[in-house]
Amino acid sequence: MTRIALATCSALPDLHEDDAPLIGALAARGLQAEPAVWDDPAVDWASYALVVVRSTWDYAARRAEFLHWAAHVDALTTLANPLPVLQWNTDKHYLRDLESVGVRIVPTQWLEPSRGFTSRALHTRFPASGDFVIKPAVSAGSVDTGRYTAMDAHSRGLAITHARRLLAAERTVMVQRYVSSVDTVGERAHVFVAGEYSHSVLKGAMLDGPDVGVDGIYREERMSPLEASEQEVAFSAEVLRAAHRFFAVSADGVDLVPDPPLYARVDVVSDDAGEPVLMELELVEPSLFTALADGALERFADAIAARAVA
Repeated sequence: MTRIALATCSALPDLHEDDAPLIGALAARGLQAEPAVWDDPAVDWASYALVVVRSTWDYAARRAEFLHWAAHVDALTTLANPLPVLQWNTDKHYLRDLESVGVRIVPTQWLEPSRGFTSRALHTRFPASGDFVIKPAVSAGSVDTGRYTAMDAHSRGLAITHARRLLAAERTVMVQRYVSSVDTVGERAHVFVAGEYSHSVLKGAMLDGPDVGVDGIYREERMSPLEASEQEVAFSAEVLRAAHRFFAVSADGVDLVPDPPLYARVDVVSDDAGEPVLMELELVEPSLFTALADGALERFADAIAARAVA
C-alpha cells in the first residue's frame, strides 16, 4: 500500500484536528497516511511516496533547520508543497515580491536588524494615528504579533519594546497599519487545492492588544463558512499566478515547480474603498478548514492521492 506522511510538529504528534480526518479519507482511496513529526530523527522519509507538510507550526523559530529538513526530504521523495515553495514562503518578504508585480498588499514598513534602529528611529516608523500591527517577517500562528494604538503613549512605548525585542533577536520587523475592516467585515481565507478554487471561510478578528505571548504554538482562530464573491476568488487566483513566477522558475529558466501548489490559502481583507487586499499567502502549513465546507476534505484527499501515484 502506498504510504503518505503528513508532516507535523512535536506539539501535535497526532495532527491538528483540521488534518486528522485526512487519514480516513486517504485510506478510503487505498493510501496509508500517518502523521510524522518533521524533526524526529527516527522517521524514514524515504519510505513514503509523498510527504505533505501540514501542522509544522514550530518552524518559525527554527526556519533554517526546517528548510534543511525540507531539502533532505525533497532529495528522498516527493515533498508537497515543494522545496522552492517553502523556501520562498517561509519569510514574509515574499509580500514585497508580490507587491513588486502589482499585487495589492497591506501597506508595510520593513525594519531590518542590520539598520540598528534606536527607539527614536522606531518611533518615527510607526503610524501617527490609528492602530497598527507589529510582527516578525518569519512567524506562524500569529505568535510574536501585537496590535497597538498610535496616539496612546503607553501603547506606543509597548510597540517600541516589542520591535526592539524582535530586532535584538535578528528578526525583521513588519509594521502594518491595522485594517479596520477586519473588525467589521472580517478576514477571508480562500483555499485552493492543486491550483483550483475549493472553498472559503470567514475569520474573526484575532488581535485586540499588545503582544503578550501565546499559550501554545498558535493563536486560536474563530472561523465560519463563507460563500466568497467572484471578485475575491479572482483576486486570489491572480495572487497565486503572480506568486508562481517567484518560486517556479530558476534564474536560468529551469522549471522548478511545474505543477500548482498542492494546497494554498489566500488571506484577504478589504481596504478603505472596499477593494480586496492581500494579508498573507499561505503555502507552507496553513489550516485549510476542510470541515467547514461540503466536499472540501474529499477534494484535498483526491489531490493528495493524485500526487502520490503520479
